[in-house]
Amino acid sequence: MKTSMTLAIAALTALGAAATVPAKAGDVQGDAYGCDELWTMRNEIFKAGGYCFKSPRAIKQFGNAGCQHDDEFDVPLSGRDRETLSAIKKSERRQSCSRARAARALSSRAPT
Repeated sequence: MKTSMTLAIAALTALGAAATVPAKAGDVQGDAYGCDELWTMRNEIFKAGGYCFKSPRAIKQFGNAGCQHDDEFDVPLSGRDRETLSAIKKSERRQSCSRARAARALSSRAPT
């Protein structure tokens, strides 16, 4: 599956699309991506739609230049984007991504 995804990603890149956005929603349903990859894929879709990020991490990675929408529900998304976002969010829930990210943040602040 990873090989076919690599080919799909290469094809998307050649077309000028974001390299980590899956070719279709089903590509993320098997939890083949880790939490950081899913976070990036999800936010690349919102960035392309003009979302204005609020978290320092997202602003650092994607910036807010040209953003137009403060609320993620106002971002114009295609049906394909909505399907992909739904699959990404399901995968994030199955992997407890928000809890894993919070635990990493806490451990990175611990004294060494």
